[in-house]
Formats: sequence, structure tokens, C-alpha cells
Amino acid sequence: MHSNSLRPGADFAESYKKHGIMLYKLAMVHLGHPHDAEEAMQEAFMKLLYNAPAFQDDEHEKAWLIRVVTNHCRNMRRSSWFRRVVKGAEVPEASSICAAQPLMELVLALPFRYRTVIHLYYYEEYSVKEIAGILHISESAAKMRLNRGRQRLKLDLEGEGL
Repeated sequence: MHSNSLRPGADFAESYKKHGIMLYKLAMVHLGHPHDAEEAMQEAFMKLLYNAPAFQDDEHEKAWLIRVVTNHCRNMRRSSWFRRVVKGAEVPEASSICAAQPLMELVLALPFRYRTVIHLYYYEEYSVKEIAGILHISESAAKMRLNRGRQRLKLDLEGEGL
């Protein structure tokens, strides 16, 4: 059920304050470039402003925004333009995302599907069940991705001597 009217200004501003930084960080984890992350975050807030469903509570809104950003990032990564540009680009400066730079660089190097669950679980503190709901995957798939992401990080950390 979508609302056909704009969200009131105060509600929108409050949502932006509450979720803007988190959505930007999530988009950076997915895309690795500040300009692309800003675009994904802006897209999510545009959809919130114009096409958002009625939310049960703040957590429902947050989960919806995460899903919108994740979908937009996935679509951006699938575009031929993005793939061409990213091939020649350097890995983003992880310090702008997190103080734990070596670990964040390893998380950014993970495949998209593992990067997402690692970020949602460790940085946004969602449970496996909540992650499964946000990403529209089964709980077992969320657990599998989380475990495989951890295994890859472990191997990478051992390889880096951390």
C-alpha cells in the first residue's frame, strides 16, 4: 500500500537525520565510491519522499530504506557503465567509512553478497532473521552468507598477518 502524497517535511527531515549516515555507509560498502554512495542514498530518500508505504514503526522504515539502497546499489553494479568505470578505479579510502581501516578494506574486497550481510550484522547490528527479511532471502541463506563472509575475512586477515 503506497501513499500518494508527499511525506510531511518534519518527518522527512527526521528520517534523514536518523538514517542518512547509515545509508551512506551501507552504499559505500556496496559501491566503494563517495559519489555513487551519495546517489544511492539520495535515491532512497527520494523514494521515501514520494513512494514510501505506511510504516509500522521506525525499524520498519529503516529496514525499507536499507532494502531500497541495497537494490539501487545492486542495479548500479550491474550497469555496464559502472563495471567499466570501477575496473580502472582504485579501492576507496576506507578511513572515510570506519576507523578500523585494514578490516574495512577487507570487508570492501568481499563479494557483494557477503559484504552486505557482514555490514548489516556487524555494523548495523541486525540479527540473522532481520537480515533475511531486509534482503528477502531465507534465514539459512543469510546464515550461509554470513559464515562464508566470515571465512573469507578470516583467511584474508591471516594472510595480512592481522
